[in-house]
Amino acid sequence: MSYSDQIFLFFIILMSYNISAQNNYVQKVPQTEENIPMIFVPSGSFKMGSPKSEIGHFADEGPQHEVQIDAFWIGQYEITWDLYNLFVSREIDQHQMKKDLESEVSIDVDAVSGATMPYVEMSFGMGTDGYPAISMTQLAAVKFCEWLSAMTGKFYRLPTEAEWEYACRAGSEGAYSFGEDMSELKDYAWYSDNSNEKYQKVGQKKPNSWGLYDMHGNVAEWTLDQYIPTAYKKRKKNAVNPYEAPTKTYPRVVRGGSWMDKPERLRSSSRRPSSKRWKRRDPQIPKSLWWHTDAQFLGFRIVRPLEIPSEEIQKKYWSY
Repeated sequence: MSYSDQIFLFFIILMSYNISAQNNYVQKVPQTEENIPMIFVPSGSFKMGSPKSEIGHFADEGPQHEVQIDAFWIGQYEITWDLYNLFVSREIDQHQMKKDLESEVSIDVDAVSGATMPYVEMSFGMGTDGYPAISMTQLAAVKFCEWLSAMTGKFYRLPTEAEWEYACRAGSEGAYSFGEDMSELKDYAWYSDNSNEKYQKVGQKKPNSWGLYDMHGNVAEWTLDQYIPTAYKKRKKNAVNPYEAPTKTYPRVVRGGSWMDKPERLRSSSRRPSSKRWKRRDPQIPKSLWWHTDAQFLGFRIVRPLEIPSEEIQKKYWSY
């Protein structure tokens, strides 16, 4: 092999390494020891929803339809209390990263609305260090994403419902990311049969084939979409990045099932609408904008799209 051929081969290998090395990354939170591992999800298509023959199938999961999804990164784990409490306390805001040419957002952290302190201990004794944050409203989850974006200079948001299912399935077409055998669920998820009536630390079960933990169970997860029972029936064939933009506060789509649920609720296609009843025991008048006291099963994870939207579109994702 000639010297020039060796140089050419070296650069090909180097480029390949850089591309693969950039696929996954760890988002550090300024002036803390906290970080968020982000998993790269390649673009592709999948069958969204479930067939009528699937055990546990609900009418709002059909008809199955082909969906095309652009590439994005998604949190390897559900957002934990360690991270979420940084947003609630806002004690590190002065350490916001300075904007530069690589910054994807231009907002100042002072402009991001902050959550009010809860009137009760919101882990309800189930644990905080390494455990998933729970009981926040979708507004609070959205504003966490905006706050994190301002702090880091990278654009973060909640996943759309379609992105969430695509990431959960990780190429599978069965009821679960690992297939159809419900007896295997205990290896991948915390749910009513094995959770000991509480959520568990993130990342203790097996991940799906894309390396994502707790997509089934532990805590259910917010998505961006308005919940519309008949959304799939009205959707065009081969839909591209479908998203039901919200027009009202309730109901919004929750995915994944939780530590409280039976196996059927943990299926990749299972959908759940949010409800005003999740604030039933909130004694505040008016009810809190930030907390769902009766949703001790509900958390979220974050997404960063490969193609960064305009500032105008970013604000729409962060609005309520």
